[in-house]
Amino acid sequence: MKIESEDIDIENLLAGRFFNIPRFQRPYSWDDENIQDLWDDVMGAKGEDYFIGSMVVYREGKQEFSVVDGQQRLTTITLLLCAMRDAFAVLGETDLAEGIHQLVERKNRSNKNEYVLRTETSFPYLQEKILKFGDPEISTLPELVEEQALKRAMKLLTEKVSSLVQAIDIDASITDDDKHGVKVDRLIKLRESVLNLKVIFVKLENEDDAYLIFETLNTRGKDLAVTDLVKNHFTKLLKSKGAVDSVKLKWGGILESIYESAADITSDAFLYHFWASRHESSPVKKLYSVVKKRVDAKNARSYLDALVRDVEFYRAIHEPSFMWTKNEKRVAASLRAIQVFRVVQPTPALLSLVRAYKDGKIKLAKLIEAVEAIERFHFTFTAITSSRSSGGISGMYSSFGRKLFEAEDSNQAGMEIKSFIQKLRERRPSVEEVTLGFRDVIFTNSTTKQKPLVRYILRKFAEQDEFKFAGDWDDLTIEHVAPQALIGTDSWSEANVGQLGNLFLLDPKKNGELANKSFAEKKNILSAGHYSVPRALAYTEVWNPDTVRSHTDAMAVMAHDVIWKI
Repeated sequence: MKIESEDIDIENLLAGRFFNIPRFQRPYSWDDENIQDLWDDVMGAKGEDYFIGSMVVYREGKQEFSVVDGQQRLTTITLLLCAMRDAFAVLGETDLAEGIHQLVERKNRSNKNEYVLRTETSFPYLQEKILKFGDPEISTLPELVEEQALKRAMKLLTEKVSSLVQAIDIDASITDDDKHGVKVDRLIKLRESVLNLKVIFVKLENEDDAYLIFETLNTRGKDLAVTDLVKNHFTKLLKSKGAVDSVKLKWGGILESIYESAADITSDAFLYHFWASRHESSPVKKLYSVVKKRVDAKNARSYLDALVRDVEFYRAIHEPSFMWTKNEKRVAASLRAIQVFRVVQPTPALLSLVRAYKDGKIKLAKLIEAVEAIERFHFTFTAITSSRSSGGISGMYSSFGRKLFEAEDSNQAGMEIKSFIQKLRERRPSVEEVTLGFRDVIFTNSTTKQKPLVRYILRKFAEQDEFKFAGDWDDLTIEHVAPQALIGTDSWSEANVGQLGNLFLLDPKKNGELANKSFAEKKNILSAGHYSVPRALAYTEVWNPDTVRSHTDAMAVMAHDVIWKI
């Protein structure tokens, strides 16, 4: 492997070379903080030499290089050059604007204009909307995740450059006749600071060396995600043979599905759970090496297609409003509950279950049975008793996901699900543990952390008792039988006023009418209006902290033995 390196400033770097951003690189993703750091470097340089890091490339021609490391920085510097070019143009300084533009676009050896920075993933948005000097020829262009990042970065850099110029307009010490010249001088100084920035320019001779360096750099502390490394591996195995780059398109679709989701999901987490639902679970830090060993030229395409398909299922698991139909609403409801519990261990199992259902390996009834079992288990195990697992739970889910994936037919899949549900049943907390846990679930106006869980629990009890409400479930409010105004009086504390036994769901209008009335008054109003209320409230004449505790404990037994029974 031949490696050359040199210290070089930005002006000389761009003046004699053209740079390609290969398809294995991540899309442009610098945020405001990254851009601010670069801006601070530029302002701190004050026209002098200032080192801003390294850049690794491999040679594609005499003057052509593909970027292995440093593309985010190179792209941002190019955007800054465009912002300065446009600022000179606004001032009517065409020669200065065109002088900078020569570092953005210039003639190649065939005397054809060509952009110094060539990208595939953001083409043609970057070229038409930002790099082009003048109005774009294509007015309407797609603005996906990368394009939006480029647009935001260009806007921020344009604002920073403009602020330097606009500051002169409000400087009373500068006469109106001198302001134009001062603006030009200030932009020239900014230009010199940018062009004098220095990098360590590392050159390799071929693409294979670049892949090796890429992996080495990014497994030794660089900030590339597992996603980038896995994408790089697929790109290396599935090289494009024509005008259509299938890896780029398919991988872009995967990332787009994740980015567009309303759920808080990441590409790294998706890859981890995808793998754990099919193979032995591997820690995220070791996942790339495991994938690299198993995914080869023979099976890479099938794995990539599986990722494209599974990412939709993964999104549907975390975003219950996505993909599920009315006939599948019970599945969506259970998935929504699992999100309330903030539990991630079941994800490989859930992904495998949804995949099996979509593949026709299991019926909807079997999917509902399995997903509801997971919901019921984690309600008591996680949400109520906060039980901890030594790793056995995660292993159980991954093992089940793999076995279900490997099941050859519906009979074998059904047997795996039956065995899996039995394991959940055996791990359930006892009724005594659930009772203690119920006592600790609290909701008041000042203790709101568990409000989503409280609403979920109260709705399940209302459904169990077949309560009738005029409005939708989401419109109902949480009524405190003993009002919160009693907290701190007699023996009422926040703990017993906010306890489950003192709460039930009610429509907002009636809730407001009850306000801080006494227990007897509330009973009369609710009874006269034929409102659905918990049995303990209907058949009790005295309401005190002991009554609340008794009602809470009775709810816990009902929860364990009936509502959340597996």
